[in-house]
Amino acid sequence: MVRLGPGVDACLFASPVPYELARRSGVLTIPATYVQLGGPALTAALARAALDERIDPRRVSVDLLTRSDVEEAYADLGLPTAGVQTREEPGATGTVAAYHERLIRQGSTTGALTCLPAVADRLTAAGVPTVRVRPTSAAIRSALHTAALLGAHHRLEESQLTVVLIEVPTLREPVRRAAPRYWRDELRLSLHRLLVQEANRMNAAVWAIDDHSYLVTATRGSMAAATDGFRVLPFAARIRDELGLAVEVGVGMGRTTHDAETHARAALARTQAGKQPQGFAVDREGRTLVPAPRMPPQAPGQGRPKGVEVLARLAAKLEGGDTIVDAESAGRMLGVTPRTARRLLRTLVDEGLAWPLPPNRTPQPGRPRQLYRLIVEKLGPR
Repeated sequence: MVRLGPGVDACLFASPVPYELARRSGVLTIPATYVQLGGPALTAALARAALDERIDPRRVSVDLLTRSDVEEAYADLGLPTAGVQTREEPGATGTVAAYHERLIRQGSTTGALTCLPAVADRLTAAGVPTVRVRPTSAAIRSALHTAALLGAHHRLEESQLTVVLIEVPTLREPVRRAAPRYWRDELRLSLHRLLVQEANRMNAAVWAIDDHSYLVTATRGSMAAATDGFRVLPFAARIRDELGLAVEVGVGMGRTTHDAETHARAALARTQAGKQPQGFAVDREGRTLVPAPRMPPQAPGQGRPKGVEVLARLAAKLEGGDTIVDAESAGRMLGVTPRTARRLLRTLVDEGLAWPLPPNRTPQPGRPRQLYRLIVEKLGPR
């Protein structure tokens, strides 16, 4: 995935294992999901196990799936789980296979249900009654549909109109009598040439607004790539290094050029006022965009960030697999006011745990409902 880079809009993993490995390594920079192996896939595996005279589905070992997934599938079939052994942690092929073989030798189980093809091959060669847990066609279709939606929204988000306003305080100051007249003209020409070079690299366009300011139009995706995810000012470093100038920058996004420029001017005013030096960008909703600093991958057992806890609480209350919520429904599930829920949902968006969807416009008067798609896949196998 790292090698493919920006050519990918979303990533679909064949199972929770590679997804979890990618998530823990910190390489997931785009929306991602995986094919579910619990639910119908586990039920289908249990049906195949019941046809094997050597296997008692009530006394089997299961790898990779969570205990809650196993208990849910067994409850749907009316089977007890007291004799079912589970191993949720991923591991090397030999380690997982040894887990199943040990239980068989001890007489604790009658067979193995594994999500790993290599483990299934090794157990079969060892004479252990084995059933592969394979994703159902419905699970694959559902995962593909989810990945397509994530990718489409990601592409729309990256294509969002973005305007950059750049002001040069040195050119804004009154002309000193002792300074040669041509000095400013040469400086403006050099600055404009530099901005055009930088803009061409991101397929953007540059216009001079007046003697001391410039406007650049680009997309959110190209601007994010040029600013390390809106963590560093665009253009400022090269202008400082090559021309020795300090610049003031504001970035704005919007549904129209007018909206984007308005937001850019608001961001520029904040920059000039010295407020939130890292918040030089305003999103299309008019909110200051202050990206969180890049953090190293979290080691297991260190606790989960607040956003993940909120997502986990919402996921536990979701019904029928529906992952679309708004402030009112999220507030009811969390037991908070819609205003607080709206703030928490924005936190999820900032942390990459939810995607804002187009507002749900209805014939009724008033503010349209803002919908969010919760990315419950970020919670990992459940």
